[in-house]
Amino acid sequence: MAKSPLQQVKDRFGSKEALVKELSVLAEKTDLFVKRFNETKGLERVSNLKLLRLRRIAAEVQEKFETRAKLVDALVELQGRAKDADYKKHFDKHTLGRLLDVYRVAERRAKRAARKSGQS
Repeated sequence: MAKSPLQQVKDRFGSKEALVKELSVLAEKTDLFVKRFNETKGLERVSNLKLLRLRRIAAEVQEKFETRAKLVDALVELQGRAKDADYKKHFDKHTLGRLLDVYRVAERRAKRAARKSGQS
């Protein structure tokens, strides 16, 4: 049986406060997140499930790309639009999760196109 988000937080981080602190440090240090949360409420009011998802996404992006800017650069490079500054700028307001999803889709398209061109 799957563990509840609260139990996962307690098992992996000890408490919700520790997870929030880790995410805050990660956000400040690496500049991964767009500042879209309510400053007065902060991350403490976000659900455990969302915090776990944010941590997973942040860890994946940090491991593969190190920064948000490098993720955007890799994305536009995959799409063949590396020189298009306006297109690159349009990703500034996207959340980290959305950027990662768009990157995965572009990666699959590139692999599919490479297979097709290899078969022809």
